[in-house]
Amino acid sequence: MPYGPHTPADRARMLEVIGVSSVDELFADIPAALRASRLDLPAGLSELELAAHLQALAGRNRTDLASFLGAGVYRHFQPPAVDQILLRGEWYTAYTPYQPEVSQGTLQSIYEYQSLLAELVGLDVVSASHYDGAAATAEAALMTCRATGRRRILVSRAIHRHYRETLATYLLGGDHELAEIPTVATGEAAGTTDLAALEQLLAEPGGPVAGVIAGQPNFYGLLEPMAEIGRLAHAAGALFVAVVEPVSLAVLAPPGAYGADIAAGEGQSLGIPAQYGGPYLGILATTDALIRQIPGRLVGMTMDLDGQRAFVMTLRAREQDIRRERAASNICTNQALLALAASVYLACLGPHGLRDVAALGAARAAELEAALRGAGAGRLHPGPYLNEFVVRVPDASSVHRRLLERGVLAGLALAAVEPEDPGLADGLLVCATEVTTPDEIRRFADALGAELGGARWV
Repeated sequence: MPYGPHTPADRARMLEVIGVSSVDELFADIPAALRASRLDLPAGLSELELAAHLQALAGRNRTDLASFLGAGVYRHFQPPAVDQILLRGEWYTAYTPYQPEVSQGTLQSIYEYQSLLAELVGLDVVSASHYDGAAATAEAALMTCRATGRRRILVSRAIHRHYRETLATYLLGGDHELAEIPTVATGEAAGTTDLAALEQLLAEPGGPVAGVIAGQPNFYGLLEPMAEIGRLAHAAGALFVAVVEPVSLAVLAPPGAYGADIAAGEGQSLGIPAQYGGPYLGILATTDALIRQIPGRLVGMTMDLDGQRAFVMTLRAREQDIRRERAASNICTNQALLALAASVYLACLGPHGLRDVAALGAARAAELEAALRGAGAGRLHPGPYLNEFVVRVPDASSVHRRLLERGVLAGLALAAVEPEDPGLADGLLVCATEVTTPDEIRRFADALGAELGGARWV
C-alpha cells in the first residue's frame, strides 16, 4: 500500500482551494491512453520462489560468447582494487557533499577524479555529475550556446546515433537549431566528417554557429582530422566540442592539444563494467574561459585555519537547489561512486599501464582485421583506426544472428543503428581490446569464414 501523509480531508481541502473537484481533473490534458494505470503484475512470490525465478532469468544470459561488440561500451580488465575500494562502507551513500566539514572523503574523491581527467584530456577543468557520455555531449552543446549567445549546433553524423538523439532531445522545445554534418562517402576519408560540407554549413545564412561537435575516434572507429575541424569551427566564431574515448587518449592527442574548447565522453571504459545500459559516467571538461558555463560541480583544494589540506565545493553551477531558474543545467546527478572507480582504475594502471591497454587493443584489432579479411570480410572504410572498425559482410544482420549460434557476438550490425544509410547496410562494427584473445579472434574468423564460404583462419 502506498504511503501518503495526507488524509482524504486534507486532499479535499487542497482541491477546493485550487478549484477542482477531483485529482483526475488535474490530468485531464493528458490523453487517457497515456495516463498511468495500475501495474499488471503477477501474484506475489515467496522469497524462495523469487530466488528460483531470478536464477532462471539469469540462466538465459549467454556468457560463452566471444564478444567483439564495442560501439561506445568496451570490455576491459578491471583491477580487483577498483571493486574492493568501491565496496567500502564510506562510499555507500551518494549524498551530495554540501557540508565540507563532514564530507572530506567524498570531496577528495571528486577532486582526485577531476585532477586525473584534466590531465588525461589536456583541459583546465573537469566537472562531475553527468549521467553518461550522451548527456555530457548534450550539456557541452548547451555550453556553446550560452557562451556564444548563438543557437545553432552542428554535429558530425559520425557521432554515435544515441548521442545525436540525446542531443536532439535536450534541444527539443527550445529555439535551438541542430544540423548534421555528413560523412565522406568514398575515398581514403570515407566514414569521417566531411570538411567541405562543414565549411559550407558554417557559412550558411541560417545563423551563426555556436558549436561544432566531432568524435575521436568516431562511431565507426576511424580517426578524425580534429585539428582541422577545430580550425574551421574557430574561424567561424564557433566553439569546438571533442567527443572522446578516454582510454584512447593514452596514445592519441588529447583535446587540449588540438584546440578543443570542450571535451565530452563516456567514462565506462575506466574501470566500470559493461552493463545493461548503465550506470555509466559522463565526462565533461573545458577551458578556464568557459568555467562558468560548465554544469555539475567543481571541487577545489585549500588550507584550513590549522594549515592542513582541505577540500571544498568550489563551484556548483547547476544551482538547482538554491536558484533553479539560473541553473546551468537541472539534469545532473551525483556520480561520485563511478568517478571514484575511474580514479582508482587510472591510479592502478598509471600512464604507462593505460598506454599498454590502448596499444594492446590496437594490436589485437590489427590481428582481427587480418583474420576477418582472410575470412572474406574486408574493411568498409580504408582510413586509420585504433581498435574498432567496420567490415563489409553481405546480409550482415542475418549473418550476425547466425554467428550467435556459433558462439560469436560479431560486433554491431549497423543496419539496426543507421537503417536509412544504404552504405552501411552490410556493415558490421567490430572491436578488440586488451582482453580479446587470439583464440577468440580465430573463433570469429572461422565462424565467419564458414558463413561466407571462405577458408579457415590459421
